[in-house]
This record gives sequence, structure tokens and C-alpha cells, in this order.
Amino acid sequence: MRRPLPDLGRRLLRKGVQRLAAERDTCSVCHRTPLVGERVHVYTNGSLACALCRHAKAGEPERTELVHHSEWGHAVKPIARIAA
Repeated sequence: MRRPLPDLGRRLLRKGVQRLAAERDTCSVCHRTPLVGERVHVYTNGSLACALCRHAKAGEPERTELVHHSEWGHAVKPIARIAA
């Protein structure tokens, strides 16, 4: 008895979702993707903590960034601050 091939549409969808998940930045504590407009805290080792999990991480963050919308595939886009 031959095993039926998995649905092509389902395989393509799963592959696309996995590719998108691999490219996004996530909180190192709760593993969720921060929302647009949310502040994320970046630590010296490069890990991110969302605003909800900041107090769960030890130490102070190196910097805090605002999450911006991006059409180019990156969830977290830091903005350059202009010195006054």
C-alpha cells in the first residue's frame, strides 16, 4: 500500500511560516515577537527582552529600542537618534 503524498499547499505554507519565523527577532524570555510600537530592551550579549519580560532578566539593558514596522522582513528596526 502506497502512502499518499502530503498536500502541496500545506507543505508550502509550513515552509513559508518556518522561513518567516527564522528571520524575526523574538524575546529571549517568552519567545514572542514584539509588537510594533513596543519597546524592547537589548542586552550586551545581543538578546532581546520585551517590555513585559524586562524584569525577568538579570542586569541592565545596553539600550532600549522602539519596534517599527518594516516591509523588508525585520521585526525590530532601531532608529538613529539625532543629537540636539
